[in-house]
Amino acid sequence: MMRQRRTSVVVQIGAVRVGGTNPIVVQSMTNTDTEDAEATAQQVKSLARAGSELVRITVNTSAAAAAVAPIRERLAQLGVDVPLIGDFHFNGHKLLREHPDCAAALAKYRINPGNVGRGSKRDSQFSEMIETACRYEKPVRIGVNWGSLDQELLTRLMDENSAQAAPSTAQEVMRRAVVLSALQSAQRAEELGLPHERIILSAKVSGVQDLIAIYQDLAARCDYPLHLGLTEAGMGSKGVVASTAGMAVVLQSGIGDTLRVSLTPEPGGDRTHEVLVAQEMLQTMGLRSFTPMVVACPGCGRTTSSFFQELAQSIQSHLRHRMPEWRKHYLGVEEMTVAVMGCVVNGPGESKHANIGVSLPGTGERPVAPVYEDGEKTVTLKGERIAEEFQDLVEAYVARKYMRKEAS
Repeated sequence: MMRQRRTSVVVQIGAVRVGGTNPIVVQSMTNTDTEDAEATAQQVKSLARAGSELVRITVNTSAAAAAVAPIRERLAQLGVDVPLIGDFHFNGHKLLREHPDCAAALAKYRINPGNVGRGSKRDSQFSEMIETACRYEKPVRIGVNWGSLDQELLTRLMDENSAQAAPSTAQEVMRRAVVLSALQSAQRAEELGLPHERIILSAKVSGVQDLIAIYQDLAARCDYPLHLGLTEAGMGSKGVVASTAGMAVVLQSGIGDTLRVSLTPEPGGDRTHEVLVAQEMLQTMGLRSFTPMVVACPGCGRTTSSFFQELAQSIQSHLRHRMPEWRKHYLGVEEMTVAVMGCVVNGPGESKHANIGVSLPGTGERPVAPVYEDGEKTVTLKGERIAEEFQDLVEAYVARKYMRKEAS
């Protein structure tokens, strides 16, 4: 596995360590109105329970800034200690100045150098935010986004490029501008006193090839921890596929210390879906383990019944539901694999490869389902309660095979 570039710089965000040899961290963002402290706290709780290790909230108005400290207090009441990141655009310098309780309650600030200010105000407003971060000893993510790229920088680079004998394409210049904006802003932050080890960089774009090229360039030119994300990835399968296609390439080469999958939720959809996709991306790549994985066949003409699909869905839901409790008591259970196979062609083999697996008979065969544990057949399930009985076997397997944590 090619995981060569891991920065030596480690940034502390609350209790979470980012960079170095630390695990790649999953991040998410709320979509509630931050002014509604209770709704925001409840969504943060849901995201944290789903596995988000950092949660970003919008801080865009005075009322939103005033709500940050109460949100932090409410989370403490709910037993949630996930670090909160303040997402600032346009007026962050003013909000941090006018709401010191907000500045203190946040674990990290996100600053977009493309819209921190215009013209002569840019440097003073950026400086004020960095000075606030220094005063409260907070790390900063300098997050460039090509949708709000510094237009003065881009125009200058375009003019310089057009004067070349062999000019680059506009897309290449844009990529260069994104990288330079991040690096120059980080350099300026350090000149203002922000320690090197309190800086994280990101360079968000919405094109897969742009993401790969920009992060490869950025990683080659700095040792800051990098936050990955394909911005405006889209809805449904398109958003999942695009995010995975782009981030998997750079993750495989060792680039990336935190990530967010920026999915557009379905109307009324669950915001935690983006957390699950991020976890599954890392786990299927073998980079981290979060919850037991279900191996299930796609089905074919031998599986005309939907029973094995329903069983796979039931088992996967059961594993995710039980994982928060298992994590408290058992070491390594997140690395368990469970196979739910639909017929005898590959079913027994896949079930033997898994920690525990069940192989259903398929069409026209005797309605029996052998169960395999650690490669050995242990029991054959029959009848209408195969799903419930298999879940009981999984519970017993976890209790028997995984070492219990000592009570704290």
